[in-house]
Amino acid sequence: MQAPSIIPPFWRTDVDRNKGYSQLQKEVDSLFENFARGFPDLLPTNREGMGAFALAPKIDVSETDEQIEISAELPGIPEDAIEVSLTGNALTIKGEKKSEVEDKKKDYHVVERSYGTFRRVVQLPFDPANAEPQATFKDGVLRIAIAKPAEAVAGKRRIEIKPSA
Repeated sequence: MQAPSIIPPFWRTDVDRNKGYSQLQKEVDSLFENFARGFPDLLPTNREGMGAFALAPKIDVSETDEQIEISAELPGIPEDAIEVSLTGNALTIKGEKKSEVEDKKKDYHVVERSYGTFRRVVQLPFDPANAEPQATFKDGVLRIAIAKPAEAVAGKRRIEIKPSA
């Protein structure tokens, strides 16, 4: 019995070249699919390219002793096209950026703006069951402030770092 080769099949000469490239494509696809499983909100779930990724809002998450604030950039999206919900400790921001009416008289040479739906989920480090989140939307930036429950504020403790021996 011959030991298996450590050379990937798409580099070996004993494999048909067309099969080698298709094998490489399968392995690359598998790599990205496995990577996306660890970060479900990072990569699009459809195979239509990175359009869904381009629409996902960029966010900042900041924290004080009393609250967590999430800021999301949503340029070009009207306030009534945005939905914010809280389920358990998951804050979800969903929305849709609709395409403007296409002008049939124009010949488009470059189209870089993205349109479609997006969804972004932020896991909070506490359950804000009785909290009353406050959301504001101004100049394309959505700001959400969620007060920490008393047990989350009281439960914080500092851990002393000792020098190693």
